[in-house]
Amino acid sequence: MNWKPDFSSEIPLYVQIKEFIKTKITLGEWSVGTKIPSQRALAALYNVNRSTVVTALHDLIAEGLLEGNTKGGTRVVNNSWNLLAAAPPPDWSSYVQAGTYYPNQPVIQNINRAEFQQGIVRLGTGELSEDLLPSEQMKSIFAGSSMNAFSLGYEEPKGNLYLRKQLADYLQGRGVSASPSNILIVSGSLQALQLISMGLLPRGSSILVEKPSYLYSVHVFQSNNIKLVGLPMDEQGVQTNLISRYKEGYHASLLYTIPTFHNPTGALMSEARRQELMRICTNEGLPIIEDDVYNELWFDTPPPLPLKARDPHALVLYLGSFSKTLSPGLRIGWVVAPEPVIDRLADIKMQSDYGSSSISQWAAAEWLQRGLYQEHLVSLRDQLKRRRDLTVQLLTTYFTGMAAWHVPAGGFYIWVEITVEIKMQVLFERALKAGILLNPGTIYHRQTGNYLRISYAYAKPDELEWGMAQLAALMKQLAGT
Repeated sequence: MNWKPDFSSEIPLYVQIKEFIKTKITLGEWSVGTKIPSQRALAALYNVNRSTVVTALHDLIAEGLLEGNTKGGTRVVNNSWNLLAAAPPPDWSSYVQAGTYYPNQPVIQNINRAEFQQGIVRLGTGELSEDLLPSEQMKSIFAGSSMNAFSLGYEEPKGNLYLRKQLADYLQGRGVSASPSNILIVSGSLQALQLISMGLLPRGSSILVEKPSYLYSVHVFQSNNIKLVGLPMDEQGVQTNLISRYKEGYHASLLYTIPTFHNPTGALMSEARRQELMRICTNEGLPIIEDDVYNELWFDTPPPLPLKARDPHALVLYLGSFSKTLSPGLRIGWVVAPEPVIDRLADIKMQSDYGSSSISQWAAAEWLQRGLYQEHLVSLRDQLKRRRDLTVQLLTTYFTGMAAWHVPAGGFYIWVEITVEIKMQVLFERALKAGILLNPGTIYHRQTGNYLRISYAYAKPDELEWGMAQLAALMKQLAGT
């Protein structure tokens, strides 16, 4: 209300006042129902005749924005753009529906919104709890001096060379041979999948994925008109005996797999199954996307070597990330692939975001170069194992007779099969109303509607205990037992 009309302007004073009030309404500062100051008060405030204010208010009443009477004063009754514009505003809903990128499933949209509500216990969230993130060590990295000063400018198309050199050395420990030239830095493994879908696959092609799979919960491939074909799994991973038949039947272009601590099932592909998978895909000439973001989160013994470590024919596109181990906020992942593939993906990445954050890349390289990352992993594995054991104990205590599960050897997830008759959509809604956020199995495949993905990585131990007990009570109510 510090605004004053411009007495030197050629625009009449009543018009200036009218436009100012209109702006207050359209910006939401004076919302519908707001009682505006009296004519006398406005005239004194703007140092104009009362008749000038009356004229301005009459125009706004005529436009349907204000309503006035002698007893109740003048109030805002409408803020519609249709009343303010000379021509009708654009129909943004039609623009939204015309976009080619698929929207999230409604349940995922609900989950994304609910994750940021206060007081929600998130039993399915696939990220590390705040108290598991190395915030203090990260502060010390930025506060301390380093011979490798970071840049505030853009990085080269493939990413920061310092980081790529550190990654090449680090991946040797996983048995993966890589040089900086065949590593691309991406903003998390999800961006890697998006680049692959845009840069390597023709529209209308098919890819084989595990059933269920994390890939069903995102639309990076479907939005490029690429079909996902589900391959059944068992305790050892994808059933390799079906690959040849499915490849031929669906003319599949590649296979996507999470062989180590699978999302959402937590399954660990055995050594024998990995060898068989590589043998079949080599014979079929079927490229593989290996998503290995959970590789370092083992509890008792390291997992078998990645598929990429047994890849003399450059069949595997290898994806990794720091999001599940160090910091989801860094948004740093990588792709290891033949140089022509990396060059192609790097070109597309430059067209989409002109490179991942240079500061994040520098920080990730410092974690590797100083040996801090390996130290952090030792502590993180211990903490996650404790949470897994607690969650298994809670399942045994509260869910025996209502659910079945396997104990994972690492990663974030327990894939819980609900064995009593319950409408899962009702369970999701009731749980959310009670302050518990779930990840139902339908997110990961339509045929796994009687499953829940339970994560022990995000909720704190006391939240896990409360949330699992409340969830069990809800299930008993819905099952009528």
